[in-house]
Amino acid sequence: MRKILIATCMVLGIGQASAADFPTRPVRLIVHFPAGSSTDVIARTFGENISKKLGQQIIIDNKPGADGAIAANELKRSPADGYTIMLATNSAMSGVPATRKTPPYDVTADFTPITEIGRYNFFLYVSKDVPAKTLLELIAYAKANPGKLAYGSGNITGRLAFASVVAANNLDVTPVPYKGEPPAITDLITNRIQAMVATSGTGLPQVKDGKILALATILEKRSAAAPDVPTMAEAGFPDFKIEPWLGLFGPPNMPRDIVVLLNTAFKEAMSDPAVKQRMVEQDFALTPSTPEELGALVKRQLDIHRKMVSAAGIEIIE
Repeated sequence: MRKILIATCMVLGIGQASAADFPTRPVRLIVHFPAGSSTDVIARTFGENISKKLGQQIIIDNKPGADGAIAANELKRSPADGYTIMLATNSAMSGVPATRKTPPYDVTADFTPITEIGRYNFFLYVSKDVPAKTLLELIAYAKANPGKLAYGSGNITGRLAFASVVAANNLDVTPVPYKGEPPAITDLITNRIQAMVATSGTGLPQVKDGKILALATILEKRSAAAPDVPTMAEAGFPDFKIEPWLGLFGPPNMPRDIVVLLNTAFKEAMSDPAVKQRMVEQDFALTPSTPEELGALVKRQLDIHRKMVSAAGIEIIE
């Protein structure tokens, strides 16, 4: 593996000194969601695979909170030597700057894009105690019972998705933020909250166990993991456009040869059958990219999130 990566750098005309020496110690992979979340499962799957390839341990460092801003700020301040990298979602890279009056970082300048990892699937889930089997029934129930429902969110995507439904239907429901999806799902199961939008990996096992219900998926096509669950458009909520993505980033100004090495290592992991199968289980679509393609995605999604935050009436944080 090491020889392949060094050869890649040589073909691209990149100095091989630092790439040849990297890594000589464990690499820290920051995850801005708690243990047990879908992103955490993805991180540990890649970490195990890449540790074997690089000959050094990939240490998963969970730093949840503030929609990923805590973790992203730590990455921003880290040495640009490749020993601290981060799996970041659109929560940290699109949602945070779109919902802050003064963003804590500049996503286009304060990080080094390495590769896109993939796209999540999200579902709208409800408690079994809610008398609604479809999205339209949920909306009707919320209208008939103003102030009685609470919806949780463990990330910006979940919050923005449900807030869009709330704004479009003028619903009186209470938002309840969480540091991640696992504690929110626990509260959904016990009916402390009545609805939420969350990832497949977190919510579908609970659906299959009969603990909660899934009313719709937010993506354009039905999920192979739950083919009986309609899309938002099929459920009566058209023009719903959110792309929940995951990418790998480093601190600003990382050496290009280290970026290429890590890009190659993660792409090779994405082609591994065991990794592919684990991602299928998470209902997560792998979408490897160049660093430049990830950078373009960040800019494009930031603009989309700003427009959707405005349309959903989400309050901008000072």
